Amino acid sequence: MSFDVSVFSTKNIIVAVTGGIAAYKSAILVRRLKDYGFNVRVVMTTGAQAFITPLTFQALSGNPVHTALLDPEAEAGMGHIELARWADLVLVAPASCDTLAKFAHGLADDLLSTLFLATKAPVWVAPAMNQQMWAAKATQRNLKILVEDGVHVIMPASGEQACGDVGLGRMPEPEVLAKQVSLYFHQVQRALAEKFGLLAGKRVVITAGPTREAIDPVRYISNHSTGKMGFALASACYAAGAKVTLIAGPVSLDTPNGVQRENVSSAMQMLEHSLVQLEQGCDIFIATAAVADYRVAQVAEHKIKKAGDELQVELIKNPDIVATIAKQSKRPFMVGFAAETQNVESYAAGKLVAKKLDMIACNDVSRSDIGFASDQNAMTVFFAENYQMEKRDLAKASKQEIAEQLVEAIADAMTAH
Repeated sequence: MSFDVSVFSTKNIIVAVTGGIAAYKSAILVRRLKDYGFNVRVVMTTGAQAFITPLTFQALSGNPVHTALLDPEAEAGMGHIELARWADLVLVAPASCDTLAKFAHGLADDLLSTLFLATKAPVWVAPAMNQQMWAAKATQRNLKILVEDGVHVIMPASGEQACGDVGLGRMPEPEVLAKQVSLYFHQVQRALAEKFGLLAGKRVVITAGPTREAIDPVRYISNHSTGKMGFALASACYAAGAKVTLIAGPVSLDTPNGVQRENVSSAMQMLEHSLVQLEQGCDIFIATAAVADYRVAQVAEHKIKKAGDELQVELIKNPDIVATIAKQSKRPFMVGFAAETQNVESYAAGKLVAKKLDMIACNDVSRSDIGFASDQNAMTVFFAENYQMEKRDLAKASKQEIAEQLVEAIADAMTAH
């Protein structure tokens, strides 16, 4: 079976290695997952480090290896929380009987067991142990608990073991595990496309990131937008079957797979590109970009030299891109965004009406845990009155999850209309 590896480049896999001779297979597993295009980080227990070194996994994964529960280099020392949020899948291979017992009974005395409790990502375990330890009633009881809790248990293979015994307990081959992971994400991708089927064949244009308004050749006016929300939406729309064009301000993000990207700098450039895309045909226009409200009236030809204690710069108002697009005769389904620091919902509801939008998503960027520069977000979605749809509160989640929920909201609104 062949796979489209472009699906995997945005997927994050944690490979957790526990103590056991099968740990050497985990090095090959990491390499195979990287071959498929996954982003891989490795977590090692103390026992695992007795069989194979962290340096090996660092070289294979291209990322630092995580071994400590309280990581002084992580944000607030909470490495397990950062990893828990980062992961799209946690694969424990090999999974020792001790680790299975910890998982089953909610113990949290090391990085891996704490990560297990902290993550919302699916957890897969590939047990590897002596055949008698595998058959032990306590191990089987723990496995039953894990299955009931939603953990996916990959059955061990049978054969000769390092200790000389023969029976169940061998970790499956790395190639087999990597292919299972690949198949899983293809199934997720297909399910997502089916769930958001209304976007199949739709042409979507998304603006993302900040704009930069030049003062002189080296200085500009801008804002803190990173473009993460817009790029997540581009990925989600593409996964939903849409043809996506992303008009991006100056950001340091990779282009989502399957998405056509056009880079711009200023608000005027972003508007120009948006109008061209509209003329070429657009079903849905999503304005996530944080466009500068004003630009410099006269950009200096050369760098302005420091002189005196004050510098006066005349600003003129930039065009409102989303409102301009909404007024065009070939008007697409219009989605706006409102990033506010106070009275968030009332401001958003006002913009929805004033700019003649079909839908608007708003968030409070004064919160330090969501919004600009964060990988998390939380939003409230309003719909135009003629859609007769109640507002939707999207609880705090990763921006990719929020993007998928926004795609669902767009699809529902288009169906209602």
